[in-house]
Amino acid sequence: MAALSKMATSDQHGENSPYFYGWKAYDRNPYHPTQSPHGVIQMGLAENPLCFDLIKDWIVKNPDASICTPEGVDKFKEIAIFQDYHGLQIFKQAVAKFMSKARGGRVTFDPDRVVMAGGATGANELITFCIADPGDAYLVPTPYYPAFGRDLGWRTGVKIVPVDCYSSNNFQVTRASLEDAYEKARKANINIKGLLITNPSNPLGTTLERDTLKALVSFINETNIHLVVDEIYAATVFNSPKFISIAEVIEEMDCNRDNIHLIYSLSKDMGFPGFRVGIVYSYNDEVVNCGTKMSSFGLVSSQTQYLLASMLSDDEFVDNFLAESSKRLAKRYHTFTMGLDQAGITCLRSNAGLFFWMNLRHLLKERTEEGEMALGRMIINDAKLNVSPGSSFQCTESGWYRVCFANMDDETVQVALTRIRDFVRRAEETSCEPPKKKRWKQNNLRLSFSSRIYEASVMSPHKMSPHSPIPQSPLVRA
Repeated sequence: MAALSKMATSDQHGENSPYFYGWKAYDRNPYHPTQSPHGVIQMGLAENPLCFDLIKDWIVKNPDASICTPEGVDKFKEIAIFQDYHGLQIFKQAVAKFMSKARGGRVTFDPDRVVMAGGATGANELITFCIADPGDAYLVPTPYYPAFGRDLGWRTGVKIVPVDCYSSNNFQVTRASLEDAYEKARKANINIKGLLITNPSNPLGTTLERDTLKALVSFINETNIHLVVDEIYAATVFNSPKFISIAEVIEEMDCNRDNIHLIYSLSKDMGFPGFRVGIVYSYNDEVVNCGTKMSSFGLVSSQTQYLLASMLSDDEFVDNFLAESSKRLAKRYHTFTMGLDQAGITCLRSNAGLFFWMNLRHLLKERTEEGEMALGRMIINDAKLNVSPGSSFQCTESGWYRVCFANMDDETVQVALTRIRDFVRRAEETSCEPPKKKRWKQNNLRLSFSSRIYEASVMSPHKMSPHSPIPQSPLVRA
């Protein structure tokens, strides 16, 4: 066989990351209440089906929204042959309107700046192609979404420079930590092209305060780099403080908007990851023009655009959906955290997202990445729960795990809680040495400073000031 490309034969997709260890165990033996009651429960998947009953009811009541029904088939030809990479205008208008509603109506969006992509993965890659060249790098505060390496760099050749954050101040990114990572990268001849933040945070489930966002904008203005804000969890806020979009903040500041870009999708807020609706919203005209052309490689199907244009334009449905989703997420979060409290488990206080950041440091035999991975394997293999280890999120401290809570029914929640409590009780009663395994290594460029530089293989804060007091970590009995 003729040789394949370097990309085809590389291991840069990241599927061998410890993040996917539990996924593979789940694939081999997925939990089912009757067919596989001892199977692995999937708690590593950030899906949001809690309001699918509302969506089903809307679809039943609006059959003409689909071109594949007797009521909507008259539009079949028109929609089926549509392939303009600009997208259906009614879809872009509906998305812009929904983005505003998801942010409390405090900001509006221009439909002509909505650029389509194949999910948030495609949106992150698209903006990276527009603003960075191979070998350039993003600053990304830790802990961050494990697949950012793939999304931002696998095909673009762009690197990630982690900005280390710590539990001593609730994993807040600070001005001092940004400046430290930026200056050390420059000394290592790494060209920093942008700062990427996720708000609300994955995996922390927290939102950034207005002063923090303003400080980030000031930092990128002073350094003349781009700011990419991933807001795909904007409508998952279920407790105070409220979510503040970067779109609100720049209305109050004198800044270079050409360097501000927002990533959005309907995968989390609506629970539609299979629809592959990703959005780049940029204030830069050249990025909008280039991104629109590049979206040819990852268009949202015209059938999906047509359906969602109708759904998201229904104000009564959207308002009810957003309100009910917040209530159901809050209920599920509190069910989990109160249940974990019975096992003496704490987590970082969160107010958004589809997960919480669980602290199991007291169960580690050794506070190292190896110790964390050993405990994680025990949770997967013994408790049959797929939780994601903090090291796969580049967390600076061992013993933290992301736990997803929205992707299962109420009965499975109770099974999962029982398993967690039983596992913790057994772990506290025993003192067996966790087996040491060879540490999985990313394809990365190690430099001589603490802010690690990663290649593609392989996320309430206070005002960022190097002199700001550090508050106590808001750990709640979970």
